[in-house]
Amino acid sequence: MALVSVNLPNTITVIRILLVPLFVIYLQKHLFMLSLIVFAVAAISDGLDGMLARFFNQRTSLGAYLDPIADKMLLISAFITLSIQGIIPFWLSVVVISRDILIMTGILICTMVDIKVKIQPSIISKFTTVAQLLTVFIALLYQVISPILSTSWTQALYGVTSTLTIISGLHYIYKGLNIHQNDSQNH
Repeated sequence: MALVSVNLPNTITVIRILLVPLFVIYLQKHLFMLSLIVFAVAAISDGLDGMLARFFNQRTSLGAYLDPIADKMLLISAFITLSIQGIIPFWLSVVVISRDILIMTGILICTMVDIKVKIQPSIISKFTTVAQLLTVFIALLYQVISPILSTSWTQALYGVTSTLTIISGLHYIYKGLNIHQNDSQNH
């Protein structure tokens, strides 16, 4: 990873972080079209910053930490706000947020016991993020198109998103236990 932290991918990530309060404000004011636009820009920037970092070989330690923080800020804010408004089921928000708390707790524990953890999302985690982004996007789109629209398709999407989120959480538990066990064997 490069030592230089100020680059285009990191700048895009910081902009994504700065979009989160604007997104929440628009949601709170029921300005769903503006919320959808801001969310779409933030979601697209999530893929764009990673692609640019790889393409231009501008991966940094700062970016490795900032990118998942930006994702968590956007998604947790979206799920909390949308569930408070009754747009997304409360249980789904609990599943999404619980997984993120689990991951952050694992990283914190590893840090406290001085175990080095490389921040690198797994393939299941990437699919989970896509499903969560799609769920929020569809929920916002339905608010713009027809606020009362609720189909079996959205229920299936909620099921897929929660299943991927749970599998991803279990995968991170497995990885964390392996990291801890390997560290214990090395000491």
